[in-house]
Amino acid sequence: MTPLRVGLVCPYSWTAMGGVQVHIADFADVLRARGHETSILAPAEDEGALGDGVVWGGRPVAVPYNGSVARLTFGPVTAGRVRRWLTHGRFDVVHVHQPDSPSVSLLAVWASDDPLVGTWHMASQRSRALTGFSGILRPSLEKIEARIAVSEAARTTIVNHLGGDPVLIPNGVHVDRYASAEPSDDLRGPSGTVSFLGRLDEPRKGLPVLLEAWPHVVRARPGARLLVAGPGDVAEAEASVPNDVRDTIRWLGRISDHHKAVMLASSDIYVGPHTGGESFGIVLVEAMAAGATVVASDLPAFRAVLADGAAGRTFPTGDAPALAEALAHLLDDPAERDRLRREARRRVRAYDWSTVTDQVLEVYELVLGSGVRAPRPWRT
Repeated sequence: MTPLRVGLVCPYSWTAMGGVQVHIADFADVLRARGHETSILAPAEDEGALGDGVVWGGRPVAVPYNGSVARLTFGPVTAGRVRRWLTHGRFDVVHVHQPDSPSVSLLAVWASDDPLVGTWHMASQRSRALTGFSGILRPSLEKIEARIAVSEAARTTIVNHLGGDPVLIPNGVHVDRYASAEPSDDLRGPSGTVSFLGRLDEPRKGLPVLLEAWPHVVRARPGARLLVAGPGDVAEAEASVPNDVRDTIRWLGRISDHHKAVMLASSDIYVGPHTGGESFGIVLVEAMAAGATVVASDLPAFRAVLADGAAGRTFPTGDAPALAEALAHLLDDPAERDRLRREARRRVRAYDWSTVTDQVLEVYELVLGSGVRAPRPWRT
């Protein structure tokens, strides 16, 4: 395939990294490794904190949405930055993530004359914003020549609110990076190790459900340990934990990608107790690649990743006693953990960035026709 110039648009703040930002950053790295050129447009609180290949889209504001807080930027000044980025870039493809977000993504859709590809990450059965503005959004989004959804849940959201027939391409993971991570004896508990990763103060990540379940698990298994990683107020989260089990929980705080891989490789079980708003479950895939057995709430997106129980266990969303029972069973049954681990490692290859990038490039070829367009020169 002829090397392409690809513009990638992220609607969310680049200095408050989440799943969408990580997806875009990893994808850009893989594209560059294959000889393509990329430029990322994203908001950020601090322009100076952006790395090479990332262009500042303006300062974002916090907007509560879908059970979380999205940091977006909009307005005439931002629109001018978007137009200048497009003019300078002379892209073969502009790939807009969450194109209906009122941020640089939607502005790029409005302003671009280049071939457009859109990826949707969000899953929401009922969205007042999408329902209320679908009449306005649909004509604009018709400019997008190919639509991608990262999961069946995200695909359903698009179809229900905006119509169309998006192709399903999952989020990517560097599978070998997690599979080769070395466990740390310092993190492990003698009766088993359970881990969680997520913002401590974001209710939909489900930490309160796990903390309610944990005392019932560890009191019968005094040597078990719970690792909790992610930003937030530890004292506030710990306040709900009975005094007699507090020493069995290790709070790791915000951790690097390397330490995340080590934590997952050191875990017998990874728990995804999320209560909603999830379209995929990238951390579940990372845990599977690292060799941890996954126990997760039965959200549709999580059931899909875990192959309806073939590659991990699910429990009724928000049901702390059911989670406690699932953890107790698996901690006491290493053979069952091994069985689930083997199946997970077999299935996780479908999410490797090598496979995912091939699929996205096929979409680009479809949009570009022959896939052998002469590259455009950069404007200076």
